[in-house]
Amino acid sequence: MQLEQLKKLFLKHKEQRLSHRYITNKNIEPLLGDLTDLIHVETIGKSVLNNPIFGLKIGYGNKRILMWSQMHGNESTTTKAIFDLLNTLLDSESNLKYILEACTLYIIPILNPDGALAYTRINANEVDLNRDAQNLTQPESHVLRDAFNTFKPHFCYNLHGQRTIFSAGTTNNSATVSFLAPAQDAECTITPTRTVAMEIIGVMNKALQDIIPNQVGVYDDAFNLNCVGDTFQSENVPTILFEAGHYAHDYGRDKTRELIFTSYITSLSYIAKNDITGSKYKPYFDIPENDKCFLDIIIRNTKVNDESVDIGIQFQERLIENEIKFIPKVEKIEPLKGIYAHQEIDAKGSEVFDAERKALKIGYENVFVILNNEKILLLPK
Repeated sequence: MQLEQLKKLFLKHKEQRLSHRYITNKNIEPLLGDLTDLIHVETIGKSVLNNPIFGLKIGYGNKRILMWSQMHGNESTTTKAIFDLLNTLLDSESNLKYILEACTLYIIPILNPDGALAYTRINANEVDLNRDAQNLTQPESHVLRDAFNTFKPHFCYNLHGQRTIFSAGTTNNSATVSFLAPAQDAECTITPTRTVAMEIIGVMNKALQDIIPNQVGVYDDAFNLNCVGDTFQSENVPTILFEAGHYAHDYGRDKTRELIFTSYITSLSYIAKNDITGSKYKPYFDIPENDKCFLDIIIRNTKVNDESVDIGIQFQERLIENEIKFIPKVEKIEPLKGIYAHQEIDAKGSEVFDAERKALKIGYENVFVILNNEKILLLPK
């Protein structure tokens, strides 16, 4: 499918009732209510705090794909794109019936509803569900495992979001979308199962390079069987990690949402139309590995004790009155060669002060600093 067609589909079917970063059960329940006559919606379990976890089934094909989002409650971009995808698949004018004829999708839109509500990575027991694949100590972990065992997928989509710090390689290119075909053993062997996942990732990367050239990365594939992706891959089910990252001036992750939507449609179309053997996996290795080369803001060329340094600032995401606020925090005061920023300010040799006109210190949090007797706002642009 041509990228221009995908863009039109996204703009037509973007779920307008979902926006920005704070997405909870309260946001998706009305949408599920609208879908019940069109797809199978069920409650498949409860969270630690007894919030429902929903499962959605759409399609009637033989190729089964299990997708789950917000395993980490504060990673919501892939959830928004799920509902854009559903709207698109349900529209006969989208000409995607072939996906539903070839594939059956089982989707868990919010696996960690307690974490989503609190806007935290962890669940209400302060457990990272993506480190609980073996011990299965949490009810949410059992829900996912039970869905896996019952649905018996041929492919798994593990849907996440990543911080603004990541670069595609050691470059000044933000990793706007990242993927991984997780390892399935400690040696990170390129197994037949992994090559299938790699082949699909290669197809998505090819499409994305026409939109965000040099802004796609892959994660380090160090093996950890406690991670869900590594566990499912080790059980010979091709599993793909999706990571929704940062696009310039897109702290609400709206452009990234579109890119994830594009990745969904591109990959599902490829699965629907092909018997994937993994023989075309090599383009996966053309994708650079993620590095951590970014801060949100760098104030360059300032002075501290007559020494020329840079000031590195990272936004802290805070849930305040049911809204995500980005709070600037000074993380580094040192020369930051080889570190890039999504926004740069040139102090031109002048000193930079805090709100009380004192020297900046690591850990300082405020929405402004003082430079040349002027307040400089430190907010997302």
